[in-house]
Amino acid sequence: MQCRFCKTELKDVFIDLVNSPASNSFLTKEQLNEPEVFFPLKVFTCPSCFLVQIDEYKKSDAIFNNDYVYFSSFSTSWLAHCRKYTELMVERFGFGSQSLVAEVASNDGYLLQYFKEKQIPVMGIEPTANTAEVAKGKGIETVVDFFGVRLAKKLAAEGRKADLLLGNNVLAHVPDIVDFVGGMKILLKDMGVITMEFPHLMQLVDNNQFDTIYHEHFSYLSFYTVEKIFRDRGLEMFDVEEIPTHGGSLRIYAKHPEDKSKAISPRVKALLDKEAGKGMTTMSYYDHFQQKALKVKLALTAFLIEQKNAGKKVAAYGAAAKGNTLLNYCGIKHDLIEYVVDANPHKQNKWLPASHIPVVSESYLKEHRPDLVLILPWNLRDEITQQLAYIKDWGGKFVIPIPHLQLI
Repeated sequence: MQCRFCKTELKDVFIDLVNSPASNSFLTKEQLNEPEVFFPLKVFTCPSCFLVQIDEYKKSDAIFNNDYVYFSSFSTSWLAHCRKYTELMVERFGFGSQSLVAEVASNDGYLLQYFKEKQIPVMGIEPTANTAEVAKGKGIETVVDFFGVRLAKKLAAEGRKADLLLGNNVLAHVPDIVDFVGGMKILLKDMGVITMEFPHLMQLVDNNQFDTIYHEHFSYLSFYTVEKIFRDRGLEMFDVEEIPTHGGSLRIYAKHPEDKSKAISPRVKALLDKEAGKGMTTMSYYDHFQQKALKVKLALTAFLIEQKNAGKKVAAYGAAAKGNTLLNYCGIKHDLIEYVVDANPHKQNKWLPASHIPVVSESYLKEHRPDLVLILPWNLRDEITQQLAYIKDWGGKFVIPIPHLQLI
């Protein structure tokens, strides 16, 4: 296997989470009695460019298809983040009625709706037709296709270049990151701005966030590596922010090098220096991650077995992809967790892959009153604990699994 950026031969295993089904492949009742397909979930570190990556065992067009069940609009805190982002972009760069804001992986229009409210023209690019239909219902023009050089050339030829080209939590999802960034170069106007948000590899390693590893995430990204990839494709970083979303993410800002109207922020060098100081440009930084994940596995399974023996009822909240990675790596099934609650009706009345835990609505939790609620999307801990604060009325408690087991 070669690095998908620099083509160096990959030999160093970052972590092996054993075979797993695709984390967003929820099961219907009929599928429960059918064989499931499992794929290796092994992650490698490139010793040259330090791109942490999985092999493409499950093809992206099989993951991001018309049965895709992730709709971004079901998290209130994420919507608040997107509204704040819109205000920031308009204030900083002055986008208006003559601008075009294009979003790659625009999902159900969760973000572009806020630019549209300001009468700023928008265009979504989204490969999953079912989420794109929801965006179109909001009046958001959406191109249903995978993004890369091919599509960028087509859109540019139609005169649809972007003043702001953005993507949230998509850069890690593309199997050919070089083609993806090359497409952004083509679609960006001469004086345009690119922003991308993605989970920061430094947070994954330092905070033991191994559950954010799943087949939909092909890459795990440091700023050092992303800067190299963008520079290789003819784009220049001019700013970067460390933001709290998804357990700690980066928001990068890029432009054409010929555009001298945007000064290079000192934050660019500062973050490169910070990562270097952590040792992220040495292979030793990526050692021993397997052992850190094992500690979480042993602690969580021991805790759930203890609760089962004590006759306690345990539920989970949030049928998130990261939750499926955690449950399947730990070997946790329906006998230890009775059900998982999720606000997304597209996931309800289905079952989690491999663990076969049923997905139910919040009303079910209120009726059955579990003793413990395991929060699987721990990055939404504050939102969920506030939403479900009423479990205290019957003595219920929350369990947080990452970075270590916590009982609230």
